[in-house]
Amino acid sequence: MNTRPYIIINGKDSRLIPGLIITELPPITKPKIRTQIETIDGRDGDLVTELGYAAYDKTINIGLTYDYNIDDIISFFNQSGVIVFGNEPDKYYRFAIYSQINFERLVRFKKSKFTLHVQPFKFSVSETLKTFTFDQVNGSFNIRNNGNYFSRPIITLTGSDDIDVYINGVKVLTVELNTDQTIIINSEEMNATDPTGEYLLNRLVIGNYDNIKLTPGKNTISFIGDVSRTTINNYSRWI
Repeated sequence: MNTRPYIIINGKDSRLIPGLIITELPPITKPKIRTQIETIDGRDGDLVTELGYAAYDKTINIGLTYDYNIDDIISFFNQSGVIVFGNEPDKYYRFAIYSQINFERLVRFKKSKFTLHVQPFKFSVSETLKTFTFDQVNGSFNIRNNGNYFSRPIITLTGSDDIDVYINGVKVLTVELNTDQTIIINSEEMNATDPTGEYLLNRLVIGNYDNIKLTPGKNTISFIGDVSRTTINNYSRWI
């Protein structure tokens, strides 16, 4: 049974916007990997350095029916944040719209298209925040990256004094906390903040954020030090 094409922007479904029709969704594609290519005299071939996956554009075709309200439609597309495509209902992308949308053409011809700029990785719609508590010094927990590419999780720690953080047996960070202090370590944005997100706490973190990676499958995160509680999200990622 065919499902009417749709998108969900920041939790709002296009099928709930009167008069708006998504006529064609973009295909599911793999992002392009950025490379640096060097040609060295005397060396056969060239030297290719992979620089990570690039953000890219996706184009969506839209149409109007008789009961549309153009202001509601403009408001719906005047956003950035997260988007779910109907042909990938279990994943979301982070996106922004930088190109102009020709709403005059849309009103005149009842059809148009727009391009949105998506970041290269996809995340699980259904994945939940995991919380773990510890009643003794030192502790560990297992977390599964259900994606097909390594993820950069967000780890929130509550504890005291110096805490060493290990992933799969390898030390990645040392965190220097006051008594019962909470810190949010965002490995994707490569920073640490207080729970409000207003104050940077990078001075309390020793180590390289780039080392905080969860490989596809089971991962073990462990602590040496006084950790009473930790939460983790953003732990599965797809390309």
